[in-house]
Amino acid sequence: MRDLLATYYGIQANERTVWNGVEGLKHNNLFYFTISAEQREIIHMEQAALAYYLYENNYSQTAIPVPNRKGEWYTEYHNENHMVFQLEDNPVDSSVVHGASLARFHQTGSQYQYEPQVISSYGQWKQLWIDKLTAFEKQIEVDSAEYPNEYHRLLVDALPYIIGLSENAIQYIQESEFESRFHEVDQGTIAFRRYQGELESTIWTTDLVYDHPVRDLAEYTRFKLLNREDPMSEIKDFLNEYKQVRTPSIFSWRLLYARLLFPIHLFDIIEQGFKVKHYEQHYDELEEILEHQTIYEGRLGKLFDQLGIDSNELQIPMLHWL
Repeated sequence: MRDLLATYYGIQANERTVWNGVEGLKHNNLFYFTISAEQREIIHMEQAALAYYLYENNYSQTAIPVPNRKGEWYTEYHNENHMVFQLEDNPVDSSVVHGASLARFHQTGSQYQYEPQVISSYGQWKQLWIDKLTAFEKQIEVDSAEYPNEYHRLLVDALPYIIGLSENAIQYIQESEFESRFHEVDQGTIAFRRYQGELESTIWTTDLVYDHPVRDLAEYTRFKLLNREDPMSEIKDFLNEYKQVRTPSIFSWRLLYARLLFPIHLFDIIEQGFKVKHYEQHYDELEEILEHQTIYEGRLGKLFDQLGIDSNELQIPMLHWL
């Protein structure tokens, strides 16, 4: 990496560092990191545009891509394309209230003028979930035949359950599309692929997407619901802080419930099994999270009551098997 930066970017960075678990190099007050850039160029360019918008709107904890000496975003080095990211050494203000800061982030992101084409999931959850379920079913069938091991036996056994959960969520979001109680907070915004509190540390360009703001609320809530310790008080505080700045609509609450119903956390583990064939590790992870599902579902079933949201009064349908 040192040679890459010196030769193609004119950056003499020699001090090795680790920032949020990512290895990089430091020069003066700036950190530099590289990623392999073999994905479609349009994805990186759309994410780069979002990153620069955030950086220019006072989110200095954003790692932004930098061009090489030729003004190009991609550099071929050792027969691979790379992108270089620059990050300022500015600690995030730890006194900022988390839920409120995410709400303000969504406000800023909703003012971004151009909806991306490739990294946007806004208004597309139902079809994306249908496509994901179909593709995963096919791939699991192929992989379990090719690699008949304990991991795939566990996966095949769990598949009917995963399909059932997914179909419930797809049906729920389909019905929610007819919900008319929405307002300006439901417009698209800059969001994260799987939000777990990145605003309190570093915003990586490759984590950025464009979507409904509820995506981040749901994924952070999911992250907490999967904890071993009771997370309800923390979730309630987080969402109440958010509501002080941006009040979710009835439509937003329905989207939140639908997204938490859809077992994204299970699909994420299965997807790793497609990419990296460390089947013993995947088996342990999948077995652990499947065992936790009863707790997860129980917490989700009580979530609205814990938040003080009267689903009957607001006519928000609940799944009573939870």
